[in-house]
Amino acid sequence: MYKRQVHYNALGSSGWLDASPWRDKIEVVAGDICDRDSVRTAMQGVEVVFHLAALIAIPYSYRAPDSYIRTNVGGTLNVLQSARDLGVKRIVHTSTSEVYGTARQVPIDEAHPLQGQSPYSASKIGADKMAEAFHLSFGLPVVTVRPFNTFGPRQSARAVIPTIITQALNGGVVRLGSLHPTRDLNYVSNTVDGFLRAALEPAAIGRTVNLGSGREISIGDLAALIGRLMDSPITVVSEDQRIRPENSEVERLLASNALAASCLLYTSCSLGVHRFSPQAQTPAGEHFVAHRVFQLRHVMHGDFLAALAAQMCIRDSIAGESRHSFHPDSHADRFMQPYQPTRRV
Repeated sequence: MYKRQVHYNALGSSGWLDASPWRDKIEVVAGDICDRDSVRTAMQGVEVVFHLAALIAIPYSYRAPDSYIRTNVGGTLNVLQSARDLGVKRIVHTSTSEVYGTARQVPIDEAHPLQGQSPYSASKIGADKMAEAFHLSFGLPVVTVRPFNTFGPRQSARAVIPTIITQALNGGVVRLGSLHPTRDLNYVSNTVDGFLRAALEPAAIGRTVNLGSGREISIGDLAALIGRLMDSPITVVSEDQRIRPENSEVERLLASNALAASCLLYTSCSLGVHRFSPQAQTPAGEHFVAHRVFQLRHVMHGDFLAALAAQMCIRDSIAGESRHSFHPDSHADRFMQPYQPTRRV
């Protein structure tokens, strides 16, 4: 039996867990990461804790920085103190690539300076340092995992890939913020693999480990790529109200996976084709968007033919047509063009 703490809400919802095929194997404990008693209760009898609770929206952190300190720093302190009191065998603490700020050198390794370019990133730096302090001061078995930009099915529409796809589906005009910053996008199954390895590998204890793809793409080029995958022309508009304050924008993120490879035996490109099967009750629009994200994963990892196969299957399922055979080589150039960056920072 697994335990999962979710934020208490009046609807009694556990979010995506409610639709999970593993739901009957998960004990869901409602609570609040800011409440030490509820955190301690959720952690009782647990050997490994994956700490993913956080406030994450960067724009909101400009308006409510105190809530980020209470949730991200104070909440992490509650997890660490409870783990110490209960004798938990491993804590996997979730960091973020945002703590690096704009890259001073690439690829970014774990020794890169930390830069609090937003209240959100500053709060995560504080949380990371609290985890480090508990390991060094008390010998708490903590691993800090630092994911770069994760994407995949069921991702919130506030994230860049789902928002590009949904806007493109709703009229072809895609409104974004800055188009030139680059990001290292990593498919969710790769990120999960890194988390699981961090929970198991003895060499990871006390370390901070990047999880990224080792590739970068600008936001503007990403939007253009998604438009090609959708076989639909889009117009990308950069709106001032979506742009971060000048010195707060993180211009470039590109991960080094060298440490992950050595201490976690991790690679972001070794997992093959992701087996994603939407639930039958998934609305058609969500089905469509989820598959677009699925095929984008293959493009970002260079598997153009697998992405093309997804493209053809999606087209059949949306149109209600029967499956048919096809020759990938005759269509690959139409849908899949190698990424050519238009700007380097």
